[in-house]
Amino acid sequence: MLFFCSTIIYSQDIIRQQSCEGNLYQEEVDSLKHYYASQGYAVLREASMSMESEYEMPIVLPMTQGVWYQFIFIGDPTSRLYEVRMYDYTEKQVIYKKNMWGDVDGNIISFNYIPQSSEYHMIKPVQVNRNKKKMCGYVMLLKKTS
Repeated sequence: MLFFCSTIIYSQDIIRQQSCEGNLYQEEVDSLKHYYASQGYAVLREASMSMESEYEMPIVLPMTQGVWYQFIFIGDPTSRLYEVRMYDYTEKQVIYKKNMWGDVDGNIISFNYIPQSSEYHMIKPVQVNRNKKKMCGYVMLLKKTS
């Protein structure tokens, strides 16, 4: 019986975040890092990630009360819609940003956030692309240091 239960648990599919081959957005990433460093920010976390059109990619991050954070999502330039939603620990939506293909900001969504309490937050970027099912995205979390 114990063997049977453990087999069921380990045979389930687990969705894991996977990085993309190479960094397709290196020029944009370097430019944004330079800009935000001049504004007193330091990079806490960054990652490229494989994404599927129309599917959210959940990212869970610990955040500290009163600290000023900057979150950046870079999507595939050929996608037509980009959205980022952020939820606090109680699953209350605290941020919603949406860009369309022709917008000034285009494929980059950026926002700052100061948590009201120290807790985990979930960030869910999504992009919609008519021509590609699989694509790459890039995320960065920065923290105000000065």
